[in-house]
This record gives sequence, C-alpha cells and structure tokens, in this order.
Amino acid sequence: MTKLICIVGPTASGKTALAIRLAKALGTEIISADSMQIYRYMNIGTAKPSAAEQQGVVHHMLDILDPGESYSAAQYAIDAAACADAIAARGMTPIVAGGSGLYLDSLIGTLHYEPEPDHEAVRRELYRQAQTLGDAAMHARLAQVDPISATRLHVNDRRRVLRALEIFLLTGEPASARTQRAAMVQRRYRTLKIALTWPREVLYQRINMRVERMFEQGLLQEAQEIYARFPSPTARQAIGYKELFAFFEGKISLDKARENIARESRRYAKRQISWLMRDREVFFFDAQNPDKLYKKSLDYIRDFVIF
Repeated sequence: MTKLICIVGPTASGKTALAIRLAKALGTEIISADSMQIYRYMNIGTAKPSAAEQQGVVHHMLDILDPGESYSAAQYAIDAAACADAIAARGMTPIVAGGSGLYLDSLIGTLHYEPEPDHEAVRRELYRQAQTLGDAAMHARLAQVDPISATRLHVNDRRRVLRALEIFLLTGEPASARTQRAAMVQRRYRTLKIALTWPREVLYQRINMRVERMFEQGLLQEAQEIYARFPSPTARQAIGYKELFAFFEGKISLDKARENIARESRRYAKRQISWLMRDREVFFFDAQNPDKLYKKSLDYIRDFVIF
C-alpha cells in the first residue's frame, strides 16, 4: 500500500513551512489538501504559498480552478490520488499538507465520497432562495429531507447545507445516505499524520497577526478583483472574502470586516482541532520550536518510510 506523509493542523499553525522543509530534506513533492487554495487568484486570503515560499519544491493541487467553478471532496480524491500515485511511482513518498479534513480523509479513503451530481441551475436557484429566505429556513428544509445531514451541519454553513439540498433534489436520495454507503470502501493509503499544536491563546494570536499581514499584503485589493470578476458562491463562502464582500455591499464597515475575518478564522481553527482530536491515527507535535518540530517529524517519517 502506498504511503503518505500528512502534515495537518489548524489554520496558521505552520503546516506549509514544515511541509516544505521536510520535502526538501526528503527530496519529495507536496500535495495541497486545502479546499480554497485550489482556486486561482485567491492567494492572499487563503495563505497560498508563493513561488518564492515554495522554495523550488513541486506543489500539486494549487490553482487548478477559477473561483466560479464547483469542486467536491469526491473529485479531490480522484485528482489528488493521481498526483500521489505519480509521485510514488517516481520513488518518492508524497507529503500531503493542509487543513481541510474532508479532503484529506477522502483522499486516504477513511471517508469516501461517491461522485456527486452537479447542476448549476439548481444551485443558483438554491442560493437565490437562501438570499431571500435566510439560512435558517434552508437548514429547516434540509432537516425535513435529510435530518442526519441537518444535525451534522451548522445552520450558518450555507455552502454545505445547500449542497446537501442540491444532492437530494437531483438524486432523490439524502446526501447522508450516500456518505454512509461510501464509508464502507476500503482505504487507499497507509499514512503518517503529524498535527501541529499550539496553546490556544498563542494560536489565536498567530491568526490575528496573519489577518493583519494579509491586509498589508493587499487582501482588500485581491478581494475587490474577485468580487468583480467572479460573483460565485465559492468565493462568497470563503473566510477572508465573504466578509469583505459584505463590506463592498455596504452591509458592514471595513473595520468590522477585518474583525469578522479574524473571528471566523479562529472559529475555523477550533473546528479543525475538534476534527483532528477525533482521529486516533494523529500524532500531535508541539509546534512552538520550529527546529525541534522539524527534527522530531523527520525522525518519525524516517521510521515510517523504512517500516
């Protein structure tokens, strides 16, 4: 079974820097497991590593779609697996780095997603209804046809709530039933999962500082360009963009948008940590000392690759 090295953890925990350092030491390549870094032009707000930051390490699954295009965990599993298998065929052990748990689990096979139907007209209509009726009404509608998904999804998680409704409308089958059936599929890879941890208050400080750096790097201008070019549901649900879109539409002030980005990023980090805590395969490493983190990770990886 092909092996994967997985560098995971909450947003702003240092996954990218560690993955690049390890990839250079091991002479391998990186596959991104970030559900927003797959989109072109969404660079600053997703903390996508620039060409300089990549330090010559080959990265896969970055910039493969325009913000207006739809994508799913099922498709990610297909595309990322092709990358992983090609890297392994060249004699390297791939590194998968990112904080999107659904993407990572779908790739490994611990969560398997059947190919999902896609119909842009249905999706646009559902988003129109959500704009008119509100998220609570759409969540209540989902609870009627797919109570399992409704229980799992937060009322404000518009993108996933509407996606579950879309699947039901197109197939007549609850999205949760498809997920349960797909979970029986055998996993594809043997993995070493290294999660980066920080004291909660320090992580939140790092998130706040990252948001400030994003604005210094031009997040406002980047969001304006995406808002003008790609009026898509994807960008409107991405942290760092949806808050600024609300500012562009005169709903909130710029200071409030900045505050909301930091708050939503902290909430996202909390959800990521909760996801990882449920995974018994994860090794949690203290990330406060980068050199110690690197050395410990490399020791674990060498044992993993050998045995």
